[in-house]
Amino acid sequence: MFWHINTLCELKNLCLILLCFLSIPVSGKEDLKSLSEYLDRIIDNKQQFVGQKEQKINSLKNLLNEKDYSLKYEYEINQKLYAEYQKLKVDSAIYYAERNVQIAEMVGEANLKYSADITLASFYSYSGKFIESEAILKKIDSHDLPQSILGNYYEAYLLFYEHYSTMTGQSNYWQLINAYRDSLLSVLDHSSFGYKMNMVQKYMSSNETKKAEDLLYSLLDAEEENTPEYARITHSLAGIHGVNGKSELEKIYYIKSAIADVKNSIKENASFHRLALIYYNSGDITRAFKYTQSAIEDAVYSGVQFRTAEMSRFYSIINASFQADKVKKNGELKKYLLLISVLSLFLILLVGYIYSQMKKLSKIKEELSLTNDKLVELNKELNEKNDLLHDKNTQLWESNRVKEQYIAQFFDLCSTYIDKMEDYRKTLYKLGINRQYEELIKKLKSTTAVENELEELYSHFDRIFLNLYPTFVSDFNSLLAKDEQINLKAEDLLTKDLRIYALLRLGITDSLKIAGFLRCSMSTIYNYRTKMRNKAASDREEFEDLVMKIGMTRKIH
Repeated sequence: MFWHINTLCELKNLCLILLCFLSIPVSGKEDLKSLSEYLDRIIDNKQQFVGQKEQKINSLKNLLNEKDYSLKYEYEINQKLYAEYQKLKVDSAIYYAERNVQIAEMVGEANLKYSADITLASFYSYSGKFIESEAILKKIDSHDLPQSILGNYYEAYLLFYEHYSTMTGQSNYWQLINAYRDSLLSVLDHSSFGYKMNMVQKYMSSNETKKAEDLLYSLLDAEEENTPEYARITHSLAGIHGVNGKSELEKIYYIKSAIADVKNSIKENASFHRLALIYYNSGDITRAFKYTQSAIEDAVYSGVQFRTAEMSRFYSIINASFQADKVKKNGELKKYLLLISVLSLFLILLVGYIYSQMKKLSKIKEELSLTNDKLVELNKELNEKNDLLHDKNTQLWESNRVKEQYIAQFFDLCSTYIDKMEDYRKTLYKLGINRQYEELIKKLKSTTAVENELEELYSHFDRIFLNLYPTFVSDFNSLLAKDEQINLKAEDLLTKDLRIYALLRLGITDSLKIAGFLRCSMSTIYNYRTKMRNKAASDREEFEDLVMKIGMTRKIH
């Protein structure tokens, strides 16, 4: 029954995790940049992997809800539970290990008691309870242990001294560590993964890096990606490449190890610690801070004290550098905001200039009208006045051409400016996420500013266009069938249909530009134009040509 439930959980988790593999680069040569970006993405979503791990744990706990199970059955389930909790949450692992010590005492089997005590001692050393861990181990006489448990005993002592050395910063325990590793190697199966990984550590401690590297690559070839064993192999390979000065390979394998740790919900990990140091030393403070934060979150969550101690030694340094970098970037941000303010002022001045030009054009039109009235009475001076009228008409035509060019460029500039503002908001939003500025993110996520700018842009466009062609709406309706004419609401100057044809009247015939200005798709513009042609009172093929002639009578006059 247990095997069946466990298998279902593993299949479910495999399907969920498989989705994450699709975005990993699969080219022959590993792309460091792509791997780094992928790691950043799964860090932001690491809680989903914890959720998968908790589902598996809950399925195990549910097995203990059954009635009438034996103590030995509970002992076996507890072993599986603390194996799952070991590198996720050590306090929970300790709880089930302590329960197994109680069960072993109740059952009265010495080997069960030895195994439970050794496991509990290992978990105590992970959590920083070194006094309790050492007390348990000292009570056990290795001569009383069977061969099957002896390896666990040596490994528990090995871990105890490694954790204690890391926690206290003392390096005088390496002889004991090496001695217990030798004892462990003497009882392990030479074909086992544990034996080979301990041989790697032995080679490393004796500076035989080439042997360690060859052994690790042979293990890597036989191991599937993103397993806990894969994480350990790639972590060790990264360390060797770091010793050999191969910095790019060092980063690649630490990143692979970190990815595997996240996917297996291994909170007791060292790869983030190493990556934070590497990126800090290379000047990438933002990424160093991100990995430091992730490592500390994992260490605190898991309750593994020696990892917390490791991170605390340089967290303040990285944090100070990150804050200094943030201050520098804030200064740059202020410069950019100042530049945007200057550009905004320039746009306002440009609008004022165009408005003054329009007033001048209007004045010219009035003067031209008076001149034409006088021409009727001054037939004797017809030749001179005709020449003058020709000059004025030429001037007016040229002014209108320039005017239309200015308007088209102005609205194109406004549209581009709104795009840039929106892109900039997205960029700031991502930066805010990386720095965890919650208030900044809330403000920058709002699209109200962009929508207001668009609304104001369209309002400006409508007013300016109708100043140029005040009879455009009525003239346009005259080209449509009576039952298809457009009735404007009191608050509207132009509808989207009218705005499309207003742009066409200004000479902007490119549907791509019209779609960009009105923030809609090419197909939408095409549909609007087709629908309006179908409503034409006369030949639909001539409809847009007639629209282009609206206002021409006034220009000729």
